[in-house]
Amino acid sequence: MPNVPATPMFREQGEVYLAAHSNVKGNISGQAGVAVGKHVAVIANGSYIDRGGESSNNLFRQQLVEAGLGYFTKIGKDKRQVLEVYGGYGLGSSTEVDRRATTIGMEPVETRAMDFDKIFVQVNYSSTRKQKLNLFGKRRELNYGTAIRASRVGMTSFLINDLESPKEEAFFFEPLFFTRMELHKGLQLQYTNGFNFNVLENDYLKAGNAVFTLGVTYNFGGKTYRK
Repeated sequence: MPNVPATPMFREQGEVYLAAHSNVKGNISGQAGVAVGKHVAVIANGSYIDRGGESSNNLFRQQLVEAGLGYFTKIGKDKRQVLEVYGGYGLGSSTEVDRRATTIGMEPVETRAMDFDKIFVQVNYSSTRKQKLNLFGKRRELNYGTAIRASRVGMTSFLINDLESPKEEAFFFEPLFFTRMELHKGLQLQYTNGFNFNVLENDYLKAGNAVFTLGVTYNFGGKTYRK
């Protein structure tokens, strides 16, 4: 299951980025980042998914953490666009249980558990709308952006019903799109939508559902927010 990638869209050295996102499918993601140099930044992501209830035929849980190092710069005539390029590494685990109803309740049919690692490369691009939006009696800044990520994910262990099984690897391509609206100085509401494709044919390690989340982002520090 894909997580929401970090899209800090840094403009100045010393800027700090925090974000949290969630959706109705139980996918919760959090991000943090710091612009440690004039054009250098570090990011970190974490996500947790817990889907399925007591009466569900399918239970799914996943944890993932990842970190990356990258480059950022302002571009365009008015410097309203931001370009970022990151590369990073992550670790995670997931468990999926197929169940069926019996006279004594829900019983597991098959349990699949894996640990995995990932290597990713990510490109972010955003643009700030020149004219602000008048909403609720205030002029609010709007940003539109794209994040394109390519990831290699490989199983480090894989168990089916507690028995060792052949490991698989996948190469995911994830284009995502986001829109941000300013709520307060540095604080923005973000809607993210995107897709996840696996270029390899696998029996188990496949692309999960598309990303559709709502969240908040907060940027502070740096010259931009010290004016």
